[in-house]
Amino acid sequence: MAGFFGTVSKTACVTDLFYGTDYNSHLGTRRSGLATYDQEQKTFLRSIHNLESSYFRTKFESELGKFTGNSGIGIISDTDSQPIIFNSHLGKFAIVTVAKIGNLESLEQRLLEKNHHFAELSSGAVNQTELVALLITEGNDFVEGIENVFRLVEGSCSMLILTENGIIAARDKLGRTPVVIGKKDGAYAATSETTSFPNLDYEIDRFLGPGEIVKFTADGVEQLRKPNEDMQICSFLWIYYGFPTSDYEGINVESVRFKTGKAMGESDDSDVDCCCGIPDSGTGMALGYAEGKGVPYHRAIAKYTPTWPRSFTPSNQAMRSLVAKMKLIPNRAMLKDKRVLFCDDSIVRGTQLRDNTKVLYDYGAKEVHMRIACPPLIYGCKYIGFTNSKSDLELLSRRVIGELEGDPNKNLDKYAKTGSPEYEAMVEVMRKRFGLTSLKFTKIEDLVKAVGLPKCKLCTHCFDGSSHF
Repeated sequence: MAGFFGTVSKTACVTDLFYGTDYNSHLGTRRSGLATYDQEQKTFLRSIHNLESSYFRTKFESELGKFTGNSGIGIISDTDSQPIIFNSHLGKFAIVTVAKIGNLESLEQRLLEKNHHFAELSSGAVNQTELVALLITEGNDFVEGIENVFRLVEGSCSMLILTENGIIAARDKLGRTPVVIGKKDGAYAATSETTSFPNLDYEIDRFLGPGEIVKFTADGVEQLRKPNEDMQICSFLWIYYGFPTSDYEGINVESVRFKTGKAMGESDDSDVDCCCGIPDSGTGMALGYAEGKGVPYHRAIAKYTPTWPRSFTPSNQAMRSLVAKMKLIPNRAMLKDKRVLFCDDSIVRGTQLRDNTKVLYDYGAKEVHMRIACPPLIYGCKYIGFTNSKSDLELLSRRVIGELEGDPNKNLDKYAKTGSPEYEAMVEVMRKRFGLTSLKFTKIEDLVKAVGLPKCKLCTHCFDGSSHF
């Protein structure tokens, strides 16, 4: 995943750019970058850092003094080194993207056959942001170039383009990832997360629609392309990725998590003594469950520090397991002799759940119940950078289906249907494997209701295989 921030101000923008980008740090753990444009010196300034062993703030704070100018863009990413700076017939520009390009190799070959070349090969592969920039330069102007990206890319791509006279913001053609415009006196900004705005005194101006393109300066926003009607915003933004205070399409993340938990609590017939959330994204659901069920909320397990990256992010399984173990600490006083129900955002590979359940029993829990904020993950995501999984078969659900059917690709539609015999058999295998007293997943209908958008506007591909390009 990734998140970006860009701003144009009548005064120096560096402070807003630094903190605004930092507020996207929960969306990526590998790369970060900043670029500014100094109008007086007619110069682009850029810096890129690796985040795998340190935070964004610690990497960039000491070098902020070198950045000058009233406009800039920043990125937190799990993929490529960004921003990329280009000089083309469209003018000089810097670009950042939130993207997953499924047909990267074929587009690479297409561009090479047209005598383009790639310079950003430090990771051994084509930098997808550079590829997007090259596709843009095939247009006669920026709008035509961005539409070229929309037409050719399979997956998704939202972007910010820092030009010599403002910033162009473009949301993915199906709106799979968000772009939000904010404003304050003397400045405008664009970001992936509305969480970037409050402490920098920005107010939400508008949520860009799917495929919408705007250009903004310190004086205002100009629409360059109207939004598309079709939308497939990722439902997992509310379940996991989003920060609690962020809004997508005007719908708050924490509110959705609370509603999901409350609905499950109201219908759950399990007898438990208390409810807990697996930090951090399970907390909102747990608070909702506690209210719906009428049981107390306890912090029976706590995250020691936010310095631990997401446990599914490392590509090495041994490291994922270590991270999953080290970042969460159980509280014996809140577990001993209790029938405890835990809420969590999802089960991807099962790395955390297996180890956590054993620890909870070791620390005295009498029963361990688990409630998951989304349906089982049956399909890998083709549209955004959800995990580092190389194959759908890394998903726990698919491995269990393979055990039950002898083929992990068989009868997937039946396993995706809540309450079907196949679904119930799959969930029961998971429950036994983890030693849980009970295990239940949120129904897709309840998730859609909690978000509040029509299902046709939400991407639920990872749950039921439904989406489109």
